[in-house]
Amino acid sequence: MSIILNPLCRPQSRPVSEGYLRFPVMRFSATLAIAMLAKIYSAAVYGVDAYEIEIEVNGAGGDPNIVIVGLPDAAVKESRDRVTTAIANSGYYWPRGRTTINLAPADIKKEGPSFDLPIALGMIAVTENLDSSPFENFSFVGELALDGSVRAVKGVLPVALEARRRGKRALFVPEANALEAAMVDKIDIYGVQNLRQTFAFLRGEIALLPTRADLSKFFAAHQTYDVDFSDVKGQSHVKRAIEVAVAGGHNVLMIGPPGSGKSMLAKRIPTIIPPLSIEEAIGTTKIHSIAGLLDTEQSFVSTRPFRPPHHTISDIGLLGGGTFPNPGEVSLAHNGVLFLDELPEFKRSALEVMRQPLEDGKVTVSRAAGSVTFPCEFMLVAAMNPCPCGYFGDLKRECRCGPVQVQRYRQRISGPLLDRIDLHIVVPAVEYRDVASQRAEEPSAAIRERVIRARECQQDRFRNDPKVNCNARMATRQLKQHCKLGDDSQDLIRVAMTELNLSARAYDRILKVSRTIADLDSKSDIAPEHISEAIQYRTFDRTLWI
Repeated sequence: MSIILNPLCRPQSRPVSEGYLRFPVMRFSATLAIAMLAKIYSAAVYGVDAYEIEIEVNGAGGDPNIVIVGLPDAAVKESRDRVTTAIANSGYYWPRGRTTINLAPADIKKEGPSFDLPIALGMIAVTENLDSSPFENFSFVGELALDGSVRAVKGVLPVALEARRRGKRALFVPEANALEAAMVDKIDIYGVQNLRQTFAFLRGEIALLPTRADLSKFFAAHQTYDVDFSDVKGQSHVKRAIEVAVAGGHNVLMIGPPGSGKSMLAKRIPTIIPPLSIEEAIGTTKIHSIAGLLDTEQSFVSTRPFRPPHHTISDIGLLGGGTFPNPGEVSLAHNGVLFLDELPEFKRSALEVMRQPLEDGKVTVSRAAGSVTFPCEFMLVAAMNPCPCGYFGDLKRECRCGPVQVQRYRQRISGPLLDRIDLHIVVPAVEYRDVASQRAEEPSAAIRERVIRARECQQDRFRNDPKVNCNARMATRQLKQHCKLGDDSQDLIRVAMTELNLSARAYDRILKVSRTIADLDSKSDIAPEHISEAIQYRTFDRTLWI
């Protein structure tokens, strides 16, 4: 026999399974004064982190009225109608006099319906004159339907992390969010179905088991992809260029006619990036949780995200923002790949807002209510046709575009944005012999092994510089230190700059890519062949393409 100890009941003898939460015994005596104030704890999301919210419910005499204070938005203000109806349909009562609900701290805007459940519990506690002090060890989030059922909410993972940081013993969340929250250890997660079930459990009338999840096992079991580089026929030189780009964390632009396989190649890039670490996965999952992209089938992001926004996307959709700032596509691609297909078709303003995030690895959205910073360390992969019709330079199809049209089409991409793209790759149409070939292509796993070895070289190289984690992030100081060239290499790059009319901004990019190619070859010094290969990846800097 075990004892279920809940905060609002006397101890009861009841057989329970191992894993039930043991709470301190608290119950009001008939001689105690009537309690008119209840305190319940919840949390709200601001940026990618959560902060604790103390919900005070005070019942007093006077005309029946419910007032919510503490900078609530419209969704929070409307909770009084949802909550009172849910309480009534669950068989409970709410205070009939003037009820004041304070959301503290009062100087931060509160948004969303996630406070419904804790507000309802506080109102019931006030009505039944219950001591709410045992609730200090718990946190509650959840939206209430009119019948009292608890609906899923956004941002449960950062809320669970904040509850653990605050030393809470348990977090009560909607049942649909329980597995997501259970990825956080050292705190009990209870997935509840409705208001009546929640309050009955707290009073000791029913028993619930906390939701358990082994993050390490879940993480290891779900690090698989549905696509693979072995699906791609031919295009060996393009695969090589992509391998170089991934090995050094370089941004890449693919230029080729329609049907040449640009999108197919881009979708497989996450499969050769080194697997996510648990810390990276938690950071990425927090952003997806805030955006409401998680569900019961995908409660945790365990693979590199791949985000392919449409070219009609707005500046806010790409960068993030809104009245209450939400993450944009650049943040949803954090630790993964952002794929911009048909790059010249994107609005110029939308492309220009990416310049600073590409450099800093974070985006700050400023509004009247304050500034929010979202992380956005991603690999940019872009694709475009060589001209409006798509067949400029194609030996089999005639291009219908004039020189002015081609020039205007390419000038839609600004020089500063191109300056942040290290590799420009020409992707030709696939030959029939490649499509019909039965030859087995190299799988992603083999390519990823080489990429991992190159990344390990870079981690060792930059171990004393935490701001640099790959070759693409090198600044001028690191370039001088780690990209020293011999006389042969210097002569080669000088000739290339002169004869191929390479721009001055291409010099640093060539050095960075050369350093990555040398890492793939396990060479400590940059050789002329590394410089030569890197020069081939600067298509847009040549006279032919300008």
